[in-house]
Amino acid sequence: MPVFALDERHEFPPARLASHGGLLAVGGDLDPDRVLLAYRSGIFPWYSEDQPILWFSPNPRFVLRPDSFRVQRSLKKRVRRGDFEVRLDTAFAEVIDGCRDRQRPGQTGTWITDELRASCLALHAQGYAHSAEAWRDGKLVGGLYGIGIGQFFSGESMFAEEPDASKVAFVWLAQQLFAWGFGLIDCQVHTEHLARFGAADLGRRAYLAGLPALIEGPHRPGPWSFDPGFTPQFSAENDAP
Repeated sequence: MPVFALDERHEFPPARLASHGGLLAVGGDLDPDRVLLAYRSGIFPWYSEDQPILWFSPNPRFVLRPDSFRVQRSLKKRVRRGDFEVRLDTAFAEVIDGCRDRQRPGQTGTWITDELRASCLALHAQGYAHSAEAWRDGKLVGGLYGIGIGQFFSGESMFAEEPDASKVAFVWLAQQLFAWGFGLIDCQVHTEHLARFGAADLGRRAYLAGLPALIEGPHRPGPWSFDPGFTPQFSAENDAP
């Protein structure tokens, strides 16, 4: 498959033309309108500081659906104990900076470039980019951020300064999203961490076929907050060893 070169126009080739590894296009910019068009089209930016902007549509896609969501017993205990206060959209910039600055084994640099950070901050101001945050004693100790359009949410990155902080925030966010009618959480590519929550591969064709209905669903602009009285609920159906 060819790799397409983008210009100043906010246009993408069809995501189905992406290579086997997922690479579709190179170039363009990270104007918020272009980035939103990318997510609506099943595409996302993913590149390092020393690379041009690269646009991907992986095959398969790693996704989490409401009926497959599960939580390990040890993590349930932490959620129930209330070890962390979880909030939405109160410290977006701090969360994205925590994700950017996190040291990952075998990885140097970051894919959250200054340009991408600026685009995400603009999308947050427009009500499309969101953070879920874990707090302890008034200090941010973990969280994650992503893009929400209609009833679609794409998780982008997470960080933790204390064990399980980002996992607890993810449990709260996932259950609230599913309660709001979100049809899936796009995890993009496989990680063992998200597989333990029940995320699984979905072929590109099926992913792209189902995406329009999610994108066109009722949109919930930010800033987000949890429903009054909301707390995660657990049953045998979302139990994991």
